Amino acid sequence: MIDTPSSSPALHGQSIVEGACTITGGDIFYGHNPADGFKLAPAYRSATAADVAAATAAARAAAPILAATTGAQRGQLLRAIADRIDAARDTLVERAHLETALPRPRLTGEVARTSGQLRLFAALVEEGSWVDARIDQADPNRTPPKPDLRSMLRPLGPVAVFGASNFPLAFSVAGGDTASALAAGNPVIVKAHSAHPGTSELVGQIIAEAVQSLNLPAGVFALLFDAGYAIGAALVQHPAIRAVGFTGSFRGGKALLDLAAKRPDPIPVYAEMGSSNPVFLLPGALAERGSQIASGLHTSFTLGAGQFCTKPGVVFVPSLAETADFTNSLRAHTTAGPAFPLLTSGIASTYAKAIEQRSAFQTAKGATPTSGFCAQTTLLETTVAAFCDDPTLADEVFGPTTLLVHYSSIYQLQQAADALHGHLTATVHGTDQDLRENAALLKVLATKVGRIVINGFPTGVEVAHAMVHGGPWPATSDGRSTSVGTQAIYRFTRPVSYQSMPQWALPEELQDANPLGILRLVNGIHNSQPI
Repeated sequence: MIDTPSSSPALHGQSIVEGACTITGGDIFYGHNPADGFKLAPAYRSATAADVAAATAAARAAAPILAATTGAQRGQLLRAIADRIDAARDTLVERAHLETALPRPRLTGEVARTSGQLRLFAALVEEGSWVDARIDQADPNRTPPKPDLRSMLRPLGPVAVFGASNFPLAFSVAGGDTASALAAGNPVIVKAHSAHPGTSELVGQIIAEAVQSLNLPAGVFALLFDAGYAIGAALVQHPAIRAVGFTGSFRGGKALLDLAAKRPDPIPVYAEMGSSNPVFLLPGALAERGSQIASGLHTSFTLGAGQFCTKPGVVFVPSLAETADFTNSLRAHTTAGPAFPLLTSGIASTYAKAIEQRSAFQTAKGATPTSGFCAQTTLLETTVAAFCDDPTLADEVFGPTTLLVHYSSIYQLQQAADALHGHLTATVHGTDQDLRENAALLKVLATKVGRIVINGFPTGVEVAHAMVHGGPWPATSDGRSTSVGTQAIYRFTRPVSYQSMPQWALPEELQDANPLGILRLVNGIHNSQPI
């Protein structure tokens, strides 16, 4: 059955290349309403090899033009996109709700986050110091003579961005990867996620209109649809593409990494591939507020139907009398919980399989699913010994579940932390005394994750200058990077050094007069003064 929304916006079901809908098209596919499983109009056509060729050729032609724009000009583009997204908020929320079954208030917040991070990057590039300008002046009297050296970050070139399933706006067409790549001066080609094609097309239209309104080349942005993997693979392998941004599963990210590594000219793939985000509950905190922690944990692991990359999926709990209130409360919350619609039939099927494989560990279950792509909330429990013996228990399960791991000593807790692979986050609940007694645990966790949370929960990633949304393998493909916050811009740049270059030929950021007034490292000292 195909559901045609009565207030359906102007959707064409086509990719956007060089500022216009394509006239070619491959296989047909539809978005679906996860609540009932019905197809949503219109039909979408997968892009073709010809679309990839046209989009990459236009991006390659636009790259030097966009790279030559000033930070003020790129800021103007980012703000134009943000303003248009805010103006289309109600339309975007309604379509995204139909395609994801995510609550409208959550999606309204996601619109604000999307436009907010665009404006954050606009402010960054307008101020300009992010380019890390460095100047080492010449010393002709030194033996041997020291040359004049100046360096700064420059854009890489066209970037391929893959939209995420679980954030139809903030990690999708105009999400953080697109915002940071455009801010750095790179054209972007987005491969839309097939779970929310209508939302993706609406945002794609907005970006294309913003590019056109500022008289920038149409090749600055393109949007390609595909129900499968062929178009994504073709993009990663195309010689015009210079970097990739991806948010999704480990399997998907690893496939893109392998494709990029096999190119004649390998390129970087910045893949955020999920995480179980371990939580460590310490005795003092449980004695003080065990029921409160249980309520917060349940809210966190069911938020967005448990489809957050920062969902707390493994929770270490002491085997003490103080634990009883916590575990009883968490089991009660789980049993009373509803069934949740998951984003796609594939995600729902994978979740059901993972829960079945862990049937021996199930201790509480919520309401039984009755329609659509719905899933049952499930609480799992095991011991540290069993957890350490079975590495698959640490794997991410995308959906409304978490695993309690009972430990009996600080030594066991430390042993479990040492055995962890890379994760996006780690959370510790403890009193001040707990934290002091477990200082060694905090040091270990700093080697395992990109963000340590104290007495909170990892779901909810603030878009800020100091945020790190990344982590060691396999949480991400490059643990030195982040996909959230202004540091994300560095993924799509490379340093270029200019030796003995005449002043007129230097970028403004490196000229003696410092016309932009940015902060620079001059002869080893940071200042914003002219030379």
